[in-house]
Amino acid sequence: MKTLRLILIFLAAPTLLFAQLSPEAMIGLSRVGAPVVSPDGGTVLFTVTDVSIAENRGNTQIWAKPSVGGEAVRLTSGASASSPQWRPDGAKIGFMRGGQLWEMDLNGANATQVTSFEGGIANVLYSPKGTHILFTQPVVVSDARGKAKHGDMPNADVRLIDGLMYRHWDTWTDGTVSHVFYVSLNDPCVSSQADTRVGPCGTDIMAGEPYDAPLKPFGGAEHLAWSPDGTKIAYTSKKLTGTDAAYSTNSDIYLYDLATKQTRNLSGANLGYDTTPVFSPDGNTMVWSSMETPMYEADRHRLMQITFATGAIRELSQGFDANVDNFTFSKDGSTIYFTSGTEATVQLYAMNLPARSATPPIRQITRGVHDFTSVAVARSGRNDILIGGRQSMQDPTELFSVNPQSGAMTAFTTMNAEKLKDVKRADVRERWVPTTDGKRMKVWVIYPPDFDSTKSYPTLLYAQGGPQGTVSQFFSYRWNFQVMASQGYIVVAPNRRGLPSFGQEWNLAISGDWGGQAMKDMLSAIDDVSKESYVDKERRGAVGASFGGYTVFWLAGNHEGRFKTFISHAGVFNLESMY
Repeated sequence: MKTLRLILIFLAAPTLLFAQLSPEAMIGLSRVGAPVVSPDGGTVLFTVTDVSIAENRGNTQIWAKPSVGGEAVRLTSGASASSPQWRPDGAKIGFMRGGQLWEMDLNGANATQVTSFEGGIANVLYSPKGTHILFTQPVVVSDARGKAKHGDMPNADVRLIDGLMYRHWDTWTDGTVSHVFYVSLNDPCVSSQADTRVGPCGTDIMAGEPYDAPLKPFGGAEHLAWSPDGTKIAYTSKKLTGTDAAYSTNSDIYLYDLATKQTRNLSGANLGYDTTPVFSPDGNTMVWSSMETPMYEADRHRLMQITFATGAIRELSQGFDANVDNFTFSKDGSTIYFTSGTEATVQLYAMNLPARSATPPIRQITRGVHDFTSVAVARSGRNDILIGGRQSMQDPTELFSVNPQSGAMTAFTTMNAEKLKDVKRADVRERWVPTTDGKRMKVWVIYPPDFDSTKSYPTLLYAQGGPQGTVSQFFSYRWNFQVMASQGYIVVAPNRRGLPSFGQEWNLAISGDWGGQAMKDMLSAIDDVSKESYVDKERRGAVGASFGGYTVFWLAGNHEGRFKTFISHAGVFNLESMY
C-alpha cells in the first residue's frame, strides 16, 4: 500500500490554472486527411474526421477548397464519406461510403451510389478514361474457418491453425486473401448483384493465387496503380505463403496487361520490400519504393525507376542517405516531389529527372520544426503549387500550400484554429546531448506551458517504439507530448541509436543490440537534462510502448536509482516468444 501511495504522489502533477490540451480536448480535434487535387489542378479535396467520445466512434466528411486559396466548403454530411478521388473527366467526385463507390457533383449535390457489391469493396481507383474501376475484394482460398471440413456444424466459430503464417500484426489468417479486380462501370453487375453471371463481378487479375494485394495489414490503394493509357495495372504483392511468408520481406511490383492477361514481376531481382508503384505522366517509366536487404523491415527506402522501352532499372536515390516517401510526379513529369526525414523532422524535397545516365539531383524545399505527412501537386497558371499535410508536436495536421522553389509555406486549412485559440502550447526545444561513445544525439525537450525555470518539475523520459521509428515532430493521438507537458511534466524524447533521419549508420546500430548502445543513449539523455535545476530528480519516470515498453522494462532493471515510476504499454517482455 505504501508503494502505491508513493506512485500516486509522484503522478500528481502541479495544478494548472491555464487552458491546456487535456486528453478530452485532444480527442476533440479535427483530423485532416491528405490532399487530392483535381485534374486541372485548381481544386483540392481533403477529409476531416471528428471523433465523439460519447459515441466512441469517428465520422469522416469530404471538404473542398480552391488550390490558390479561398473558402473551404464541406461537400458531404451524414454517414462517413472517405477516400475522395476525382473522376478523370473532372465532372464528378468519387468517394467511399459503406464499402461502396459513390459519386457526387462538384458542389456535393446529387450523391449517388455507383456500386452494390455484396460484402463491399475497397481501394477503388478509376481508370484513366473513367470507363473502368479497379478495386480489391476478399477471396476465399482455404478452409481456415472449417466450413467445408465441418459443414455439419454451420454455427461453429473456429479458426484452424496448423502452421505459420497465422497472424500478422493485428490481422488473422482466416482463409481469405485480398485480390485485385477490374470491371467496366457499364457492366450490370456493378450496380446490382442480381446479374446472371456465376462468380464475382469483374476480372480477378490474381485468379487462383493464394496471395494478398495490397500487402496486409497496412497496405492500401497506394499499392495499386493504373498505367496512364489504361492498358495495364501495377500492384504490390508478396507471393509467398506459410512459413516463407512469415520470415520474408520479399514483396514485389507486378504489372498486369489487360489485353494479354499476362503478369510480369518488375522487381524480382530484389529480395527485400518493393511497394507503391507510381507511373510517370507519360507512362514511359514507373517508380516505386524499395528496401534492399532481405528480412530487414527498416532498411532505407530507395526510389527505383524502370524505363519500359528498355526494361532498364536504376535507383534514382543513390547517394541519398535517407528515405524517399510519399513521392509524386510534377504535372510535366520532370520532377518528383517527396518527403524525407532529416534530424527528427520530415521535410519536402524535389528530385529533378535528367538523362537516364545521370544521378538526379535532390533539393530540400522546406525547413523548420515540423513533419510533412503528405504532398500533392496543384497548379497556379503554369507553376506548380505543393499542397501537403504538416504537423508538429505543438499542432495537429493541417494542409499547407508550399512554393516549390522558395519553400515558403502558407496555411491552407485551419480546421483546428478555433479549438486551439485559447490553448497555451507547451514549448518544444531541441537539445544535442553527448553520448557515451563520443557522438551527438538530438533530444526533444517539451516544457509545460508557462514554464518557470525557477521551479521544479516532474520529468518523463519517453522511449520510442519500432525499434526504428523516429522521434520526429509527430502529433500523436496516443503518446501526445502536448498532453503530457500540459499536465505539468517536462518530457525528454531522445532520438537514441536505431532511429531514422540521421543516416543509415545511426539507424542500423540497434540491430542485434537492443540492450546496448541504445539504452546507454537513453540514460545519457535523462542524465544530461537532469543537470538542470528545474528537473525534480526525485520525481522522474520512464514511459513507452512496444519496443519503448521493452526499453522501460530494461530501464527498470538498470536505472541505478534514476526513476521512481515506470509505465510500459504493450511492452516486449519475452524475446523467445516474440521470435
